[in-house]
Amino acid sequence: MIVWLFYFKGRRFKLARLTRSIVTSTLSLALVTTTGSVSYAQTNVEKTSIQAEVNGMKQIKHSDNFPVLSKVKRPEEVGFSSEKLKQVDELIQQDVNNGFPGAVLMIIKDGKIVKNTAYGYSKKYDGLSPLKHPQKMKTNTMFDLASNTKMYAVNFALQHLVSTGKIDLNSTIQSYFPNFKDKSTDIIKGKDTLRLIDILHHTAGFPADPQYHNPTVAGSLYTQDRNETFEKIAETPLEYVPGTKNIYSDVDYMILGFIIEKITGQRLDDYVENTIYKPLGLKHTMFNPLQKGFKPKDFAATELMGNSRDGIISFPNIRTYTIQGEVHDEKANYSMGGVSGHAGLFSTTSDLAVLLQVMLNGGGYGKVKLFDQKTIDQFSAPSDLNPTYGLGWRRNGSPSMSSTFGLYASPNAIGHTGWVGTLTIIDPDNNLGIVLLTNKKHSPVIDPLINPNKFVGDDFATGQYKAVATAVYESLIK
Repeated sequence: MIVWLFYFKGRRFKLARLTRSIVTSTLSLALVTTTGSVSYAQTNVEKTSIQAEVNGMKQIKHSDNFPVLSKVKRPEEVGFSSEKLKQVDELIQQDVNNGFPGAVLMIIKDGKIVKNTAYGYSKKYDGLSPLKHPQKMKTNTMFDLASNTKMYAVNFALQHLVSTGKIDLNSTIQSYFPNFKDKSTDIIKGKDTLRLIDILHHTAGFPADPQYHNPTVAGSLYTQDRNETFEKIAETPLEYVPGTKNIYSDVDYMILGFIIEKITGQRLDDYVENTIYKPLGLKHTMFNPLQKGFKPKDFAATELMGNSRDGIISFPNIRTYTIQGEVHDEKANYSMGGVSGHAGLFSTTSDLAVLLQVMLNGGGYGKVKLFDQKTIDQFSAPSDLNPTYGLGWRRNGSPSMSSTFGLYASPNAIGHTGWVGTLTIIDPDNNLGIVLLTNKKHSPVIDPLINPNKFVGDDFATGQYKAVATAVYESLIK
């Protein structure tokens, strides 16, 4: 027996029992309804060619295009309530009215764009001074994705490389970089045997956020030269025995970015932009966009005074102007030249919706296939140590993840967040994707001396994600 995944009107079905008596024919589709009944319909499969036999004969080949996104006329077509979606608008708009900077929300379901709405402002401040005429947020505003870079640059690249047999996740980091190894003076050892799968699970032993860009903090690990950064990473001491716990670390994805560069012979930005984004027709997803023809006004602004936390932090070459169109993350900007596996990617809700649909489609979009469902399943399966971690992807694996996924996402939902205010959710059980891009850090620091990382925008419901994600699910018609 051969089991097929078949796409019909944007929905995925399993076609089973293709025997040698079915070589080229009209297919019978069986759809199991929510009540458990089965309905059958004979249909000619559009753009599909079945020319094969089984049991040792020619393999079945097909030329199906993967589903592509299209807009619904009414949300009810895919099971959403228009009235309840208005409540989502009201939630976000109320935050904007009370001082939240801005956001764009995209919802896709069953291969359809249900909603793509902009709220508030892409830029409200110049330094600490409010603008007399703030820049309005638009649905095509580009955002710094922060740690969502990890998923839509590195994970997409790795899923492609795994699916095409070009990388083995059980290979060691040392097999790519021989100088990545334990030293006799290391208090905690384990670098010699660290595998790609260990760093994907965030169980490698690295600290969460070593400040390579800041000599006061980094000491001998300080660098603002991308050519030196991997050497500094290799010298970074482990903080716990690998494999004993999950500690989310930017270092893990910095390493993965370098490994992708080693395997492909291309810098990370060149590889993902040419191998993933361009084939998909994505024109607003890239690293270092100001170097590629875009202007600051095309972007949602982030921190008001560079990386200074309203003037209390200083290090060599620190930016003190309002950041707009440059990656905010310090390691990515100063130590990695804007191109890193952990941060640096920019995108829009519309481009990200395509990437979410790739995942919901089982690895492809239109005529482009990037990876297969088996690889998606491998990357989204729970870690043995912590069910909220897959291979890089965060999973809705415990109630603690409601802060990301809201109260009603399925247990198989995956996604990620980004520090400057970005959220993506991929829920295969509901054939649903959510993109919430905000510029919550484009607001004053509440009290720089007490907590320099707590911004006014962080305290709004929209900036905390849970309420918006929950409201989206509540908008589904039961």
